[in-house]
Amino acid sequence: MPKAVLNGTVIAEADASEVLHIEGNVYFPPSSVKSEYLEKSPTPYTCAWKGDCQYFTVKDGEQKLQDRAFSYPTPHASAFDRVGADFSNYVTFWKEVQVIN
Repeated sequence: MPKAVLNGTVIAEADASEVLHIEGNVYFPPSSVKSEYLEKSPTPYTCAWKGDCQYFTVKDGEQKLQDRAFSYPTPHASAFDRVGADFSNYVTFWKEVQVIN
């Protein structure tokens, strides 16, 4: 069961059949993410084929890691065909947040 972990704290966990693999990243469904550990970031980014990105700061107690999670709230419709699924609001993590399969 894939999970995203920061310093022993599980930030997201989902069945392998529920996660999506996009460009080498594991995307967790919104219902599997513990939103109390995420804080919306104002960092702007737009992917040419996915659309506008929402970054998040990942919080673990007193530690805050800027832009270590991101999602695409309203991806381009053509991206669904490319990925093979609707990945709206799915969240992926990077750097210090370890994704364990």
